[in-house]
Amino acid sequence: MTFSDEDLYEAVQHYLPKVNEYIASHGGSIELLGVKDGKVYIRLAGACSGCSMSLMTTKMVVQKKLRELIHPELSVINVDGTPENEPPVDLFVPQLKEQKDNSSQEETTSSSSLMKNIKKIVGLG
Repeated sequence: MTFSDEDLYEAVQHYLPKVNEYIASHGGSIELLGVKDGKVYIRLAGACSGCSMSLMTTKMVVQKKLRELIHPELSVINVDGTPENEPPVDLFVPQLKEQKDNSSQEETTSSSSLMKNIKKIVGLG
């Protein structure tokens, strides 16, 4: 696949509302969690969360439509709490990437910045 994670994320974000129309008609919704190496990680919510048909919905509705609209080789994974469907720790998500980049820059500038970040994380700052 020739897409970067960022390009794929943007494409999925653009087309997901079209796919979500069908899911919404069944009382559910789709949350885009991120992408990594041609895999799109979603979470089905509402009536679709925990439904026995969620795997079929993910593959036969969401994945099928996104393959038609974006690329025939992408995969869609519903993060449903099972270990085999857990997203990777380096999943591309635009806001998290920006926060990670900003915190990395702050950490390299001084040790006091590192302490500030740690205090924020643990709720002391």
